[in-house]
Amino acid sequence: MKNVKFIMAFFLTIALSMIVRAQEAPVDYMNKISLKYRTIQQDMWDYTSAVAHGKSAKKIDARRTELIQTTFTALNEVKKMPAYDGDSAYRDSVVSFLNIYYLILKEDYAKIVDMEEIAEQSYDNMEAYMTAKERANEKMNQASFMVGEQQRVFAEKHNITLQAADDELSKKMLVAKDVYNYYNVVYLVFFKSFVQEKYLIEAINKKDVSAIEQNKSALLTASKEGLEKLKDIASFNGDNTVVTACIALLTFYQDEAENKVSLITDYFIKTENFNTIKISFDQIKPNNRTQADVDGYNKAVNEMNASVEVYNKTNTELGTNRTKYLDGWNNATSKFTDKHVPQGK
Repeated sequence: MKNVKFIMAFFLTIALSMIVRAQEAPVDYMNKISLKYRTIQQDMWDYTSAVAHGKSAKKIDARRTELIQTTFTALNEVKKMPAYDGDSAYRDSVVSFLNIYYLILKEDYAKIVDMEEIAEQSYDNMEAYMTAKERANEKMNQASFMVGEQQRVFAEKHNITLQAADDELSKKMLVAKDVYNYYNVVYLVFFKSFVQEKYLIEAINKKDVSAIEQNKSALLTASKEGLEKLKDIASFNGDNTVVTACIALLTFYQDEAENKVSLITDYFIKTENFNTIKISFDQIKPNNRTQADVDGYNKAVNEMNASVEVYNKTNTELGTNRTKYLDGWNNATSKFTDKHVPQGK
């Protein structure tokens, strides 16, 4: 009888324990699943935040590879979890969330890494690169929103009170989305003129007067159009620093195209003219040179020397101002993102 009583007491203890666990099960169940997706969401945020704050996606690609594996593992673990009391909506939303993140890491960011290498070669490449990042981020935001909705439904159904901290990361992602949607618009305005000046400098280095004229005209158009677009861009939460820095840089580009490049091409033309005159002059024996020959040669020398002085002065001025305004732009954008985009952990 003692043994029977002991066994009955033992089973009674188990039964009571099961009742207690059943009462706690909704929270335990939700927390078990939430832990999986929150961990991946946080790790993904740290990765994308690092890229957004200036770290090369290629340089931290080992981190992406690691995330692919951990996300795949978490995905399979959540898939194996049972539904709760016949309700699989929350679990399935997390499975979908993890699958989306897995594909973003494996496919979207693989393309982004490749696109990053050629992004600065042209405006179209840069626009495609930034669009790819925006789409990847939008997919992540949508997946997070979907999970958040199902989490709230599950919590309400089972009388679970969610803590404010539960949604903190989602809020960070939404803030980052707004910041980069704003920043990207200004950045593309900047980049269109920036890359056009790059082409212009390449033509100048080659002393290709025809290419210089074409790229000068394109830079003038790009900078003027950019300045017009910037007039319509309001400040971001009262912060107008990136627009102001962009205006200063594009104003420099406009002045360069309108007033400075012609001084450089003038030097190239006069140098070519001098070389042609010198070759002809040197072919005339000294005793056969007329006063007109000497005057023509001396005039070419004086014109070339004057153009050399203007050329050197112009190059120095352009180099100084280019550095000044580019540094101003880079500093403004760095401070802007540091100020408005939440950092990682």
